[in-house]
Amino acid sequence: MLSAKVTCNSHGQDSSYFLGWEEYEKNPYDEVKNPNGIIQMGLAENQLSFDLLESWLQNNPQPAAFKNHNNHSIFKELALFQDYHGLPAFKNALVKFMSEIRGNTVSFDVNNLVLTAGATSANETLMFCLANPGDVFLIPTPYYPGLLILCRFDRDLKWRTGAEIVPIHCSSSNDFRITKYALEEAYKQAEKQNLKVKGILVTNPSNPLGTSLSLHELDLLVNFITLKNIHLISDEIYSGTVFSSPCFTSIMEVLKSRNLMNTEIAKRVHIVYSLSKDLGLPGFRIGAIYSNDERVVSAATKMSSFGLISSQTQHLLSEILSDKKFTKTYLSENRRRLKERHEMMVNGLQKIGIRCLQSNAGLFCWVDMRHLLSSNTFEGEIELWKKIVYEVGLNISPGSSCHCSEPGWFRVCFANMSEETLNLAMQRVQSFVDSIAKKNMQTRHQQLLSRNSRRSKSLPKWVFELSFQREISADER
Repeated sequence: MLSAKVTCNSHGQDSSYFLGWEEYEKNPYDEVKNPNGIIQMGLAENQLSFDLLESWLQNNPQPAAFKNHNNHSIFKELALFQDYHGLPAFKNALVKFMSEIRGNTVSFDVNNLVLTAGATSANETLMFCLANPGDVFLIPTPYYPGLLILCRFDRDLKWRTGAEIVPIHCSSSNDFRITKYALEEAYKQAEKQNLKVKGILVTNPSNPLGTSLSLHELDLLVNFITLKNIHLISDEIYSGTVFSSPCFTSIMEVLKSRNLMNTEIAKRVHIVYSLSKDLGLPGFRIGAIYSNDERVVSAATKMSSFGLISSQTQHLLSEILSDKKFTKTYLSENRRRLKERHEMMVNGLQKIGIRCLQSNAGLFCWVDMRHLLSSNTFEGEIELWKKIVYEVGLNISPGSSCHCSEPGWFRVCFANMSEETLNLAMQRVQSFVDSIAKKNMQTRHQQLLSRNSRRSKSLPKWVFELSFQREISADER
């Protein structure tokens, strides 16, 4: 009696990513109430600069009270019907903020902006605009967590639109950078399956890698979509989180530098943006599509009526973003805090003998735990992940949930907790690694004892004891 959409299981809620969340929700860490609970390190949420926003609200009470600068109520004006184009004041403030993040190297036309209820809505709306059911988008791996087979982009892009995804496989051998070879191989793979490629979707900076795309990679992408006559979606929701060099380069800057802004190529380049990460406001559901194609803008604007942002939210944020002194301070201080917390995570893991991919952005680290696997397989990765969740008490995201083609990588978030909680997490990891080392040592000793018990029968006693002691000392070193 229900639709196929209701009865199918293609949303990916049974993935390792979501299962980790379920375990956390059953037993969440609390410093006082549940100090042995699971620490949430699978949530890419920025809580490091929330005090700056709260301070602004305390100093500017009128917007939240629905009053203008003359202290007159505008509640009725905001509560009554607003069309789906959005409040002009907010859209103007948002495009200026997007330019500010990019160092004002490019400007954005407010007429090319479509407001959506978060980046998820923006990505799905673009799929409806650019692809028919069965058409393909290519996405570099690894990408946003989800399932061994499905991920967030599969859920966001495929579940209702019917679009398909073919991965662009990237490797740790070059720090997971996009190559011309990988692009061509993904395109050929789609062709072998008789699938029509409509475009490429990238996240810049990358989630889960925490790295911004290089100018070389961006040029490769522009060249590729030009050659294949396809679209490019650049998801830039982490653009304001770049805390160290190289600095963030938007796809818009590449189009401008190559004099492509007023060409057909530019019409096939689209940007997704959100205030969930840069401003730490995921609950406000602020997303946007920026496109140079007026047909896409027109269709996406009409579709946005199914997921509007409240007028009250738009009004409040237009006031915050219009305060240029505040936004300048916020962006600078937020980057400083992210860098500090990132270094704390990386240095803490390094002392334990765990390295991270060198990164410069985001709210997470891409952590290499390949040396801790019982076997170099995805089964070994899930085995390790379960131990970290259930025994160590940390919810992190296994690389397989991000479509990583190499087992042993994990996404670990650091910006959604206090410094004290992160320190506790590092202590738990240290204890876990020490226990593995101890178990490995005991296993090795047992193997030596077994082997040498056989050797002792054929060697003089003093020779056997000297040989055995040397082997034990070598293991301890």
